[in-house]
Amino acid sequence: MNPRAAAVIGRAREAGRTIATAESCTGGMIAAALTDIAGASAVFGHGFVSYANDAKEAMLGVEPGLIAREGAVSETVARAMAEGARARAGADLAVAVTGIAGPEGGSAEKPVGTVWFGLARKDGATLAERRVFPGDRDAVRRATVDHALDLLAAALG
Repeated sequence: MNPRAAAVIGRAREAGRTIATAESCTGGMIAAALTDIAGASAVFGHGFVSYANDAKEAMLGVEPGLIAREGAVSETVARAMAEGARARAGADLAVAVTGIAGPEGGSAEKPVGTVWFGLARKDGATLAERRVFPGDRDAVRRATVDHALDLLAAALG
């Protein structure tokens, strides 16, 4: 059990708020961490795994062409993923992650370990931030999960 996930579920229950996830590079690991917590169903109803670019468009409503213009690993796509997940789930908060876990796929501009996070709120505010995590694929993915849970916990107060 991930203590960060337990904190998120506890805070969401206390606040009476619901959460959703939209995941690319983590492939459902954030949703899995949340659903490991007993009682998660009271606050977590939707987790979208949109690993492929066309899934981001079909499942989350990411504007066609946005990925071609900005790249899947970008601020605008992370924001669009979070906003789409929040709207489709009818949730109070949604976190989204899109990144390059490696070992391949990196570039000088977007090295392996680059992850964009989006956090959309029901009030219409959406934040995005970029992190570059060190380590191998597993380390990058685990750090991404932990940071996404930290963002949710902070948003829940």
